[in-house]
Amino acid sequence: MSNPQNPPISSRKQPKQARSTELVSAILEAAAQVLAKEGAARFTTARVADRAGVSVGSVYQYFPNKAAILFRLQSDEWRQTSDMLAATLADDGRPPFERLRRLVHAFIVSECDEAAMRVALDDAAPLYRDAPEARAAKASGERAFHTFMVEALPGATDETRSMAVRMVVATLSGVGKDFSSSPREPAEIASFSDAMADMFCAWLGDLQAGR
Repeated sequence: MSNPQNPPISSRKQPKQARSTELVSAILEAAAQVLAKEGAARFTTARVADRAGVSVGSVYQYFPNKAAILFRLQSDEWRQTSDMLAATLADDGRPPFERLRRLVHAFIVSECDEAAMRVALDDAAPLYRDAPEARAAKASGERAFHTFMVEALPGATDETRSMAVRMVVATLSGVGKDFSSSPREPAEIASFSDAMADMFCAWLGDLQAGR
């Protein structure tokens, strides 16, 4: 018997034809609009179907419940963030600390741009935060950081690098969430990002020097 506190969050099926892909895209776009406007508490499959201009049955072809829709929105956001992290940190045409600076700026900009959606998804997180899919999605960004730290801290131990990853990821996530909770101007975002990047680079420099 399924546990009603942990509804299935996987999609029923994946679209294979262009028309089906367009339908899923329309459903997800409508879901994002409903979530941003109504919040997690008033988010329903019926409202998503109405906004997308399709039947509820059409939504259920691909998503078994509202938790599955919300998880898809969240996992898409996680994947986009992870792809950005990996691409920025792996850009070996730039020195490691320059990559880190670019990453901090891009991350803070993204947090500010998507603040309303992120708050709503955080409210819905109890529906899926303990699912295996959620843990796997969130782990990919940390892997990119671990690879980066091998290059940024070549003289450090594995334990030190792991600690550095935890510190940077936790600070980016927590401070970025707090900073983006209020509307910010571009100049304020740039100044804040520079300050955070300075802090990270100075600290990592000390770790590399053994201080």
